[in-house]
Amino acid sequence: MKTLEHFVEQQLSNGRFSFSTTMLKDVFDKSDKALKQSLYRLKAKGKIAHVRSGFYMIIPPEYSQFGMIPPDLFIDDLMKCLGKKYYVGLFSSASLQGASHQAVMQYYVITNHPPLRSVNNAKMVINFYSKKEWQRELILQRKTDAGYINISCPELTTFDLLNYGNFSLNRIATILEELYEFYNAKRLKLSVKQASTASIQRLGYLLDQVVVDNVYSEVLQQELTQRRLFPVLLSKRSSHQGKADKSWNVIINTDIESDL
Repeated sequence: MKTLEHFVEQQLSNGRFSFSTTMLKDVFDKSDKALKQSLYRLKAKGKIAHVRSGFYMIIPPEYSQFGMIPPDLFIDDLMKCLGKKYYVGLFSSASLQGASHQAVMQYYVITNHPPLRSVNNAKMVINFYSKKEWQRELILQRKTDAGYINISCPELTTFDLLNYGNFSLNRIATILEELYEFYNAKRLKLSVKQASTASIQRLGYLLDQVVVDNVYSEVLQQELTQRRLFPVLLSKRSSHQGKADKSWNVIINTDIESDL
């Protein structure tokens, strides 16, 4: 191995789009200062880009005009480098499963605790959320040009959308319409066990509103009979009150309009 540039080219030829500084120290007998200088030169040439401390993406010619590559190509390697369990979730997972009406300008990843600091620079944004645990059966494998990545199943994706952040309900409703055809009763029964009560109530209401011939309400209602229910606002973005939906104990404080 003569140069760092040759190492990068070899990584690409092996279908790898990233590397860590730990890998470099195993390959090259160079000082930290010499490695930093080599990394700086390759960054200046636009052949690599820094993702986070000790981790770099490799930019092949077809992506040189963008100055980055899709996170799908390096996220699995990054999580292994950090020693984190993970899955690609929320809008990113929805897009990978066919929710094509939603343009994903940011990338969303769920990891085990403790949470990671998000990556936010001029080229990309990777949002990290965390949770204590999840059922392995709710994670799907999706093939990329760099191998396989973990993504949340449709059921877990919609629960996470309702649980994390403060996202637009209209956007979530659109995704729900697109992912509903891929719903599976067994996975829904598993995911509902770990879902918050409020997210179950909201999902039940949304399913009734946007899905014709919804067949999964009973699964959600059965779980809710085992929990203590309180009225919950449909939209977390507004504190306004509205009429109550008795089926789900949801206060309707916004109108739902799917983009489809």
